[in-house]
Amino acid sequence: MKKIDLILAGIIGFLDGIFAIFILKTAEVKLPYVWALPFALSILCFAGMIVAFWIGQKIFILFQAAKFFLVGTLNTFIDLGILNIFIAISGIASGVFYSVFKAISFLVATTNSYFWNKFWTFEKKEKPDPKEFLKFLVVTVFGFLINVGVASFVVNVIGPQFGIGKKIWASIGAIVAAFFAFVWNFFASKFIVFKK
Repeated sequence: MKKIDLILAGIIGFLDGIFAIFILKTAEVKLPYVWALPFALSILCFAGMIVAFWIGQKIFILFQAAKFFLVGTLNTFIDLGILNIFIAISGIASGVFYSVFKAISFLVATTNSYFWNKFWTFEKKEKPDPKEFLKFLVVTVFGFLINVGVASFVVNVIGPQFGIGKKIWASIGAIVAAFFAFVWNFFASKFIVFKK
């Protein structure tokens, strides 16, 4: 494993923690020692990369999937962070505007995803070409539909459950959507966009 893999895993964990603090604050969730999240997640991601490398020596796709997953966590926190900024500013956590907010946050996270996955996960060093970018856009459109569709379904059709408030439920909807989009995005990125 390259040192850069460990360094980038630690950076991703740290950024995840920063976004998590903001998201928890916006959702009005109070946790003790919340300030330690960036450090704890950084260590967790660092350790996870070591385990993924060890397992990936036997099945390489698992190492790539772990890197893709780490990038996905960052994308998810960017997605949730931007979504929660819109919610905090507007006070709107459901309905049509929620879907618009979710679409914007997803597109920003997807742009982040492209660069991290191109250069780190799949280690493509050449500059993007128009064909690759077009493939990325097609994959992104399907990922976008899956992500926004699932999030909107969870938030607007199922609605808050178990006494959970609308603001927290909005983030839960986005997390559920991120899982479904992850599966699509990994395999489509590996076998369509960044195939070698």
